[in-house]
Amino acid sequence: MAGLLTKFGHYTHAVVRGIPASLATEALRSSQADVDLDRAHREHAEYVAVLRTRLGLEVVELPADESLPDCVFVEDAAVVCGDTALVTRPGAESRRAETEAMKDALRKLGLNVVEMTDENATLDGGDVLFTGQEFFVGLSKRTNQRGAEILADAFKDYAVSTVSVTEGLHLKSFCSMGGPGLILIGSSEHAQKALKIMQQMSDHRYEKLTVPDDLAANCVYMNLPDKGHVLLHSTADMFPESFKVLEKLQDYTLIPLSNSEKMKVDGALTCCSVLINKTANI
Repeated sequence: MAGLLTKFGHYTHAVVRGIPASLATEALRSSQADVDLDRAHREHAEYVAVLRTRLGLEVVELPADESLPDCVFVEDAAVVCGDTALVTRPGAESRRAETEAMKDALRKLGLNVVEMTDENATLDGGDVLFTGQEFFVGLSKRTNQRGAEILADAFKDYAVSTVSVTEGLHLKSFCSMGGPGLILIGSSEHAQKALKIMQQMSDHRYEKLTVPDDLAANCVYMNLPDKGHVLLHSTADMFPESFKVLEKLQDYTLIPLSNSEKMKVDGALTCCSVLINKTANI
């Protein structure tokens, strides 16, 4: 397991998807803020450009589908670990067709694709936190116990523990991995309680870095050749106090990215890509 942890954050490919115009009016959301579609496109283009150009990943860009207003949030459609990809069954019925294009893309990349076909199961990838040593699955409005059980069956090499998500959309609405053994966590009471439960359930020790804003705890961590530790995170304009905390991370390449428009429809930075480490034998 220690050898696996040294490879934590190594990625070669990313799957992303375009933003449909329907996102602005039809995407699921907890707030009624107006979405600036042009700005959303610019922000997403910068996100994709960072993955492709600055970080050197091979980016598979799926086309937007106007009939699927939430389709840009590809993380919910699949969980990838090693050479196995679990195609999920999203909790919102309106999002279930998003998995078709994802399934095809993952197969073309040569991954071992497992489909979640049990009609009693729901799982959004936004509820899945992989630490490099184990999985934590948030039981939320979108993910249930049966979904967590199917994930455990798909990734038998790793322990899978569940934690209740009492507020916010997903588990990763208030946490993410900031590096090997480092959990980024929001400061709210429910976020801190969830972390405490995760620590109690785990046989592993994790350091934590608490940021004042829950949504700012959602970051994208990578460990890339010639670049080392990389963290995509929210901008100072969005979360100035959390930005100051993340700036203290030493020996990291810190890349702030604006996500203001997708955040209005409950989208965070991890939501917009599925990251894959495609080894030579895949």
